[in-house]
Amino acid sequence: MESKIRNFVITAHIDHGKSTLADRMLEITETVEKREFRNQFLDQMDLERERGITIKLQPVRMVYRHGESELILNLVDTPGHVDFSYEVSRSLAAVEGAILLVDVTQGIQAQTLANLHLVQQQGLKIIPAVNKVDLAFSKDFLFDLKKKMSELVGCLPEEVLEVSAKTGKGVKELLDAVVEKIPAPEVNDLKQLRALVFDSAFDAYKGAIAYLRVVDGRVDKNDRIKFFATDTEAEALEVGIFKPKLTPTGFLRAGEIGYVATGIKNPGLVKVGDTVLNLKSQNSNLKTEAVKPLPGYKEPQPVVFVNFYPEDASKFDLLELALGKLKLNDASLFFIKEKQEVLGQGFRLGLLGTLHLEVVRERLKREYQLDPVVTIPTVLYKAVLDDGGLKNVFSPSDLPPADKLIELQEPWVLGEIITPNSHLSGILNLVQLSRGVAGDISNISETSILINFVAPLSEIIVDFYDKLKSVSQGYASLSYEISDWQKGELVRLDVLVNNEKVDAFSRIVSREKSYTLGKLTVEKLKEILPHEVFPVPLQAAIGSTIIARVTIPASKKKLGNFGKNGGDRTRKMKLWKKQKEGKKRLSQFGKVNLEPSVFFEVFKATK
Repeated sequence: MESKIRNFVITAHIDHGKSTLADRMLEITETVEKREFRNQFLDQMDLERERGITIKLQPVRMVYRHGESELILNLVDTPGHVDFSYEVSRSLAAVEGAILLVDVTQGIQAQTLANLHLVQQQGLKIIPAVNKVDLAFSKDFLFDLKKKMSELVGCLPEEVLEVSAKTGKGVKELLDAVVEKIPAPEVNDLKQLRALVFDSAFDAYKGAIAYLRVVDGRVDKNDRIKFFATDTEAEALEVGIFKPKLTPTGFLRAGEIGYVATGIKNPGLVKVGDTVLNLKSQNSNLKTEAVKPLPGYKEPQPVVFVNFYPEDASKFDLLELALGKLKLNDASLFFIKEKQEVLGQGFRLGLLGTLHLEVVRERLKREYQLDPVVTIPTVLYKAVLDDGGLKNVFSPSDLPPADKLIELQEPWVLGEIITPNSHLSGILNLVQLSRGVAGDISNISETSILINFVAPLSEIIVDFYDKLKSVSQGYASLSYEISDWQKGELVRLDVLVNNEKVDAFSRIVSREKSYTLGKLTVEKLKEILPHEVFPVPLQAAIGSTIIARVTIPASKKKLGNFGKNGGDRTRKMKLWKKQKEGKKRLSQFGKVNLEPSVFFEVFKATK
């Protein structure tokens, strides 16, 4: 019997209308009651709605009537920003098909091509669609866009559907195409359970909650289950589906997408990409056979490294617990314990980009009321030692002594930029200023071009994306991947506050940019640090060489009113002299307290 289940994702470049299209699908299928509906409904975090982007994948089950049949449509909504491409890859492993959505006013973008490549690697059925057809656009441009999409996907131009996620035009036809073109999953309840963990979450009462795509068999409430990779056993305390809220159903069958609440209190025992097996089932008709685990996921490779330290040493355990819970539903987050002499004990985090970093930091503040000290982000460098060995350098504190260091190597990326023709010169200039080299330039339409380039990863992860949007008036898009390692002209830039080196401000930078960055850093610190009762010198240094210096002047204390006309000048001078001597003594022993937010403010101002 043919399965009445269809599992699919919507994949698109950021701002191409993916979340709005998901909203219309929820309305057409009446999955959400009108009184509960709001825009960007599948974006569950306030942070997502505020920024207007999808950060976390979100599954939802919809019931759709197609002709005389009623079908179950499982949609997994995915992010569009390049930093969260790992979320997209995990979603694709749980489905059989994908809608490739392109904004008619922007055309094919770099992330469109990157997502298409991921979909094709997974061997999924692709349904191409052009969005925002309610807006004014050239009919010739639409024809060219559909033709280009059909060439990429391997279909006829007329098979590229036209939709307006805003008005709902064409959305029902798109759902019909999902039913007719995306293959149904195999359904066999009599096999042993094999389910893929494609995401997870944590609940204080239910413990770790595994998001599952059931491949074989079924899982029922109260079944004894096992997580293959961690060899962890648990009881299925609750089994259900996403509506999109967690909705208990009591069981999940082969082909379905849902969740299992395990009661496991250690978040690290439920890993994304693991296989769930059945130890003891309520179903006595199961065939007994050896069960092989499902293929997992390729582990994400962090490209940005940063250290987090609790603002109060007593909150170290809270920070560790919070990071563990975040990792449960953010598999691309990597962290290990780290210790520095000045900042104490904390964690080194590996992330997929600076947007990923901002999201993690903001979630710690909102969800766990933690505001850690954040060091300046860096990439992984490799130090070539005089004995021929290699040492990984995650932060300036990892650098070997100068007499043992032969050279520092930095990662380079191979990137693609898609932009309107009119912005070519500005983008080529940006690539050059980022120590990069532009390569082949090819036309992808009458108005857009594809630029291939290579550049150091350290230049890309910090503010290249923002500058690219600025120089192209928001029209250019970017995708990249690490290609190789090259020798870099790199130095360690340190910052001294009141003659004391603050490791959190140290960074590895290119020599040619070190003077500019040093000056920017101390000037920004002068703006944001409060005045003390003594002068505070701020210095940027390379080794023992000071390359920039400013001083925060001491706060002045009012000396009061001496007599009718302000008092005798001599008396004031004596008090000023006494005050100056006191400030001098304080400056010798004074300690400047740095708020946790200072470090991140400096990073944002000097990136």
